[in-house]
Amino acid sequence: MSPRELTDQEKFWQGEFGSEYTERNSDKTKIADTLQTLAVEIKSIQRPITNVLELGANRGLNIVALKQLLPTAQFTAVEINEDAAEILRQTGASVHTQSLLDFKSQVAYELVLIRGVLIHLNPSMLNLAYKVIAESSSRYVLISEYYNPVPVSIEYRGEKDRLFKRDFAGEFMAEHKEFKLRDYGFHYRNGPYYGDDQTWFLMERH
Repeated sequence: MSPRELTDQEKFWQGEFGSEYTERNSDKTKIADTLQTLAVEIKSIQRPITNVLELGANRGLNIVALKQLLPTAQFTAVEINEDAAEILRQTGASVHTQSLLDFKSQVAYELVLIRGVLIHLNPSMLNLAYKVIAESSSRYVLISEYYNPVPVSIEYRGEKDRLFKRDFAGEFMAEHKEFKLRDYGFHYRNGPYYGDDQTWFLMERH
């Protein structure tokens, strides 16, 4: 079988723009803010969690923060951009440098998270992304993205078809009914800690 052709969006993040994004997010002070946002997002999780998978992990800010919240967990990460993946390896996570759409999990992870990534995928590939997320999770899924009740495309740094808003979690649960909503919330960009108007959803397999 021939390898799948990457979408235009995947090539975009795999290339120079993705590397520039990684560099822009090099400020280590963001880890403290990320720690606070993730503490809110996983507060309903029954612990301990032994293994975690992050899809689209970039340089690993989420993993660095989660290691403080889940100190006994083992971490695996998927990242399409090689420059980001090289930095990500320094977190100690097991790193797969590939598109999350091509990731085939060899184990089931107790927590699968994806934050600020689905918004950048080609909408035609979302069902595949939801399938990867569902098949990789044995219990919890955390989705934190820009929310809109109907799908919309937003210009992103002067680029078209690079950022999309929609009800990602609602679509995920409609497609994979074995997952039910456990908790949800909203991070406001002008709130007490860094947020980017993202809505997060914690779902649990039943």
